[in-house]
Amino acid sequence: MDMRRWLVASVVGVVLMVALPVRPAAASDRYIAELGLGMAAIASNIFYVPAKMLYATGGGIVGGLGWILTGGNLEAAQNIWSPSLGGTWILSPEMLNGRRPILFSGETYERPGDRMVVEPRVEHR
Repeated sequence: MDMRRWLVASVVGVVLMVALPVRPAAASDRYIAELGLGMAAIASNIFYVPAKMLYATGGGIVGGLGWILTGGNLEAAQNIWSPSLGGTWILSPEMLNGRRPILFSGETYERPGDRMVVEPRVEHR
């Protein structure tokens, strides 16, 4: 029986050594860093998401009041709704690492064709 246990243990050991690849230290450090960023994103979202929800709720209410007080002017309401309801809602590890921007406030509403293009002045000598 002892020989059989030793043989099974040896075979299992060889299979595990062959099946499990050895990772270099740099790879494990990268995984630890990614884990740290993921945990930081979760912790940051605990505070960020409620703040964003308050901002968006306030913007939704104020935008609705703006729409009512301007006699149904949708553009006035959208100028409030777009920044407050748009933007980043959940922080990701890429955002905390600086690879993607964090936009607490979204873009402002602009009708097509409203953008003013300013061309640089070129002086010829």
